[in-house]
Amino acid sequence: MENLTKKAKSVRVKLFLTLCFIVISIIVFLILVNSFVLEKYYQYTKSKNLKVAYGTINSYYTGKIQVDNINDELDKISIRNNFDIIVKDNENVVVYMSNQNFLSNIRQIISFWGMDRNQESSIIEKNDNFEIKKILDNETKMNYMLLTGILDNDYVAYIRLPMSSITESVQISNKFLYFIASIVIVVGGIVTLYISKQFSSPISEISTIAKKMSNLDFSQKYIVKGDDEINELGKSINTMSEKLEKTINQLRSSNVELEKDIEKKSKIDEMRKSFISDVSHELKTPIALIQGYSEGLLENVNTDEESRKFYAEVILDEATKMDKMVRQLIELTKLEYEKREFNRSNFNIVELEKEICRSSKVMLEEKQVEVKFETEDVINVYADDTYTSQIITNYLTNAIKNTKEIDGQKYIKITNTIINDKVRITVFNTGENISEENLPRIWNRFFKADEARHRADGGSGIGLSIVKAIMNNSGNDYGVENKIDGVEFYFCLDLTKDE
Repeated sequence: MENLTKKAKSVRVKLFLTLCFIVISIIVFLILVNSFVLEKYYQYTKSKNLKVAYGTINSYYTGKIQVDNINDELDKISIRNNFDIIVKDNENVVVYMSNQNFLSNIRQIISFWGMDRNQESSIIEKNDNFEIKKILDNETKMNYMLLTGILDNDYVAYIRLPMSSITESVQISNKFLYFIASIVIVVGGIVTLYISKQFSSPISEISTIAKKMSNLDFSQKYIVKGDDEINELGKSINTMSEKLEKTINQLRSSNVELEKDIEKKSKIDEMRKSFISDVSHELKTPIALIQGYSEGLLENVNTDEESRKFYAEVILDEATKMDKMVRQLIELTKLEYEKREFNRSNFNIVELEKEICRSSKVMLEEKQVEVKFETEDVINVYADDTYTSQIITNYLTNAIKNTKEIDGQKYIKITNTIINDKVRITVFNTGENISEENLPRIWNRFFKADEARHRADGGSGIGLSIVKAIMNNSGNDYGVENKIDGVEFYFCLDLTKDE
């Protein structure tokens, strides 16, 4: 089952990586388009704008478009398009200039159309009326587009446009694409994990039923919700469960009769245990076959779609075979790898402790354990009540499971001690000490000092790891100490500050 769980998780990983690959490929493509195509498109667009401006200026000076003040209109064109404009009459006298600096630059380059030693140029477009060049000024390292055109009235118009903004635009666009890519990958990953979990839920339910069947528990049945392959497998599991339950009941009856027949024999107890062991072994065989089919799907034993879907159910089911452990692992991961924001509030810690003890009344009575309190009636703390409740519950549950009678006493003691601006909360239980070797290890996930005992009481080995993660996030002290007649766990909380 552990192998199936790992393989089922790998399906989620593959879905996530596939999505990331697709998104990254698209982003890379867009970046390449930005880097190699956008500048050419920009140059084409700006050339078109230069020609439109040239045509408009020509219309102003030839009277095709009547305006009150040509210079005002040219100022508007210059500001709106970030153009530098100079117009000279047929006697080489400047009749309009939008930028004094541009004028001095034009005087340097018009002698040979931008081809002196300080300028490098290439022709973008040329006809009988105008010429558009791309010019690199070696002194300023600036790129320009320069339109030099002859107007219908023999005036000469110079229109210049700096091209440095396109490089900045490409860089900004690429940075924005990186940002979008990160968001898409994160959101896509969350969606992928959600979809895979939805797909694995019915498989998980079937896996839980199968596990209970292996422990001779036939109480749970699969709820059929449709006619697909997964639900067909669920029906088969229900049928097998009914037949196995009937068989085990018959075997139990046979066992009773057998015990009567061998009651006088000295080894009756050993034979009974051997019989039950044999029965358990036989029950596990059909369950193992179901698991084998699931592994077959992962190994692509059958390639037809119907068989693949038939096998798929168990794979995804194993991914969440223990719902409690999954929830605890998710919470533990969040606490260990994310900075958690606690929902702190003021509350009475003593009232919370007593409420948790009342909730654990059944366990306490079953173990015949008494809980003692050494505390004031009211101690207000400033903390997250949900996480605090989880810590106390873990400590108390752990204490109940490990409490033993020492020198005629068997009890749990909860103590609240105020130290400066904090309260130290301890949960003590009578019983055996924890070995010095295991004291630092009990906070590790899945650590179980007594594997057999944990299997019996259902412990997952995660509870104290969650306590450690919560306290590490809160920044308060916690720990465990061996006492003469037992073990004491503790943690600290901030007291409510007076306003």
